[in-house]
Amino acid sequence: MSAERVPVRFYQVGSFAVGNRLVSADRRNAQSDPQRANSLTSGHRACAGCGEALGARYALDAATRVTNGQLVAVNATGCLEVFSTPYPETSWQLPWLHSLFANSPSVATGVAAGLRSLGKSEVRVVAQGGDGGTADIGMGALSGMFERNDDVLYICYDNEAYMNTGVQRSSATPGAARTATTDVVGEHPGNVFGTGKFVPAIAMAHEIPYVATASVADLFDLETKVERAMSMHGARYLHILVPCPLGWGSASSDTIRLSRLAEETGLFPVFEAENGELTGSRTIRHRVPVEEYLRLQRRFSHLFTREGEVKDVATVARIQAIADRNIRRYRLSEEVS
Repeated sequence: MSAERVPVRFYQVGSFAVGNRLVSADRRNAQSDPQRANSLTSGHRACAGCGEALGARYALDAATRVTNGQLVAVNATGCLEVFSTPYPETSWQLPWLHSLFANSPSVATGVAAGLRSLGKSEVRVVAQGGDGGTADIGMGALSGMFERNDDVLYICYDNEAYMNTGVQRSSATPGAARTATTDVVGEHPGNVFGTGKFVPAIAMAHEIPYVATASVADLFDLETKVERAMSMHGARYLHILVPCPLGWGSASSDTIRLSRLAEETGLFPVFEAENGELTGSRTIRHRVPVEEYLRLQRRFSHLFTREGEVKDVATVARIQAIADRNIRRYRLSEEVS
């Protein structure tokens, strides 16, 4: 097979599909560019509808574009590493390193230091990990990277559980969610409330130059935040919500819909922060109740009847209260000052 790059043809017209040419030049994203990097190219083994594959492709293509291809990626063990690099194959088309589950921030820091010692300051470094490798196993290494203000952009692809090893609970798993280790038994089935952590808030507490959240529901917003992060130096953190059809028990075709509903309910706040201060939030234009989001996922099916009516009113109300608090805390509504 020839190593030459095959030209990509685009046929979409009259819509905001990634390939169309009717969008103004300043609104076009990396995916609509025939010269896009395809950093994560075809041939990987992600599940149909995998939000993590989408998020990684969008984020790395945007980072590659803004750095003119001068980019190195370090990837923690996890779904993204496993489905993209089944030995001896790879779907990555950029310099890419596999680290242990816990130390991708440390490895990325070492890569950045090595590049500086070689005088290659133009080459930038991105570290990647899932919520397990970020919020749990790798939290110490990540906090160290933040505290030292190392020149690395860390991207967390949050699918809210350890999906690669059998859908076990992580500290990003929401309350009441069913996983292999939080079964729907007992008086309060599913994952317990009041546990876990929201890493973007921890990153803000370190007062690093840039922290942002994004989702695969808005490609332009995600890419803009990657480009903003890559325009800075020092430690930066981007947290991307990436629904997992397998672990969430959702339809493959609902990945983008679920991402959008997570935003519109307030369960996943979309915002930016610099040096520990909130600088911008994505206002919810069409607010919806949390049950519209929960109902589409089998991990929350125990909260509803077979007909889709709310069965566990108290638990759904508790989840709604979490969404309401996010809206107040991150100023996601124009009514919040």
